[in-house]
Amino acid sequence: MGRSHFTENATGQLVRIESPIQDYAFIPHELPPKWAFPAALYPLLVQAKEALGTLNGIGQTLPVPQLLLRPLQSREAITSSNIEGTFVTPEQLLLFEIDPREPRSADDKQADWLEVSNYGQALRQGFEMLNSGTPIGNHLITGMHGLLMEGVRGEGKSPGRYREQQVQIGSRGRFIPPPPGEVGRLMTNLNDYGGSDDGTLDPLVKACIVHCQFEAIHPFADGNGRVGRALLSLTICKWHNHAQPWLYLSPYFEEFNDEYVERMYRVSANGEWSEWIEFCLRGVIAQSHDAIQRCRKFRCLRDEFHGRIQAPTARSHRLVENLFVNPVVTITGIARQFGTTYHTARSDVAALVEAGILKALATRRPKAYYAPEIMRIAYGPSSELKE
Repeated sequence: MGRSHFTENATGQLVRIESPIQDYAFIPHELPPKWAFPAALYPLLVQAKEALGTLNGIGQTLPVPQLLLRPLQSREAITSSNIEGTFVTPEQLLLFEIDPREPRSADDKQADWLEVSNYGQALRQGFEMLNSGTPIGNHLITGMHGLLMEGVRGEGKSPGRYREQQVQIGSRGRFIPPPPGEVGRLMTNLNDYGGSDDGTLDPLVKACIVHCQFEAIHPFADGNGRVGRALLSLTICKWHNHAQPWLYLSPYFEEFNDEYVERMYRVSANGEWSEWIEFCLRGVIAQSHDAIQRCRKFRCLRDEFHGRIQAPTARSHRLVENLFVNPVVTITGIARQFGTTYHTARSDVAALVEAGILKALATRRPKAYYAPEIMRIAYGPSSELKE
């Protein structure tokens, strides 16, 4: 680790370790940080809070929250995994979730699909635990990690348990997190800080601080980035009393990945909290506006789809609604989900194809169908959403 990068303003201390990896590790100071929110960032904070409030408001107007929530969560799972080097297309993820299968080997492509699918499940489990009264703390965090690592490569690296070995970040060990003996103490402090409210910092700023500290602690042997980013969405949701976790920052972090990593590193090495918070607030603004735009597009498209059905029925209505949650379907899957015969399900799909709502995925056997307009809104770049 580059010791010369760590100045007197570092937010922790370097300690010698006996490790074949490195000679030194970084132990972050306990929270709260010795830092005051600068007045120069207040206008940006106001913009971020307004954008986040608008997103929460528009999300609550949806008759079915999953209309926006599930596509955002799937996109979050894909982009958060991309940051860690696991690349899966939306079609691959959605097809896998229709018919999940155990990977036959570590090189099996289904191992990637399972890994990304697990992220979405861990995110949803974390929110369900919050709703049931579980505080954001060790039980929730380790539970999410256990589900994230279930059945995937690296599952032998203590799923659901804090690490007991030294790790490094980056192939050359640019950053060495604290020794394992420090993890429990630091995570207890992080959770205590998150659970306290002395009113000195806005909860949005506090959530960004907690995310940076979590990544500096790096409490698990594997999966830290994904758990940390999922936790960021949950803390923002919880600390703002939102009905659902609407905001997901991984697409922004992926787009500016080098800066994302560098900003966190500079917090540790030189105490650059203001620069990190500014980066995060800009991300909140960008992703809030992005989600708002997608929500508006979804609502318009939903009404348009229902208008395309020539002879609408209760089942056709449910079929269209379900496409916004799962825009990739199979005839067998529809028959199973709606309790109909294969013949009836095939007729339903044919009607949706005729209406221009579904298209066949030509490379899939057995045949699958997808809603290209939904997929474009759900997973397309922000630039394609503009009028």
